[in-house]
Amino acid sequence: MDKSNVDGFQTQVSELLIRHRSVLDVMSKVQETASRINRSLTKAITECGCVEVVAKKQTYDSNKNMEENKSQLDTHFTGPLCEHCRDVLTAELGKNLFYITALCNITDIKLEDVLQKESNRLNTLGVFNLS
Repeated sequence: MDKSNVDGFQTQVSELLIRHRSVLDVMSKVQETASRINRSLTKAITECGCVEVVAKKQTYDSNKNMEENKSQLDTHFTGPLCEHCRDVLTAELGKNLFYITALCNITDIKLEDVLQKESNRLNTLGVFNLS
């Protein structure tokens, strides 16, 4: 998504957000939509069964470098989402993005700036950013 698309999306959100314009409403909607993302993925695992989580302790060899260890680490997520679960999860992610963008609008922050600053931070910190 290029800058004009991000700006266009932010403008679109600003024009469409009518009912829940209060920062309190938007903050609660961000949290609610994040919960719905978790729920839709959980249902894909527990009800549909198209994907599964097979979790175990991550093995990390301190004698290897980060790149060598990266290939040994697992997401614990197995299988492709079926079309229905993918559609549901995509919709929930979209709703969350809508409310994140609405929060940007309320606080007068450009979504493009958020994306650019996070990208710069990731480029600077690399693999150490979330350690």
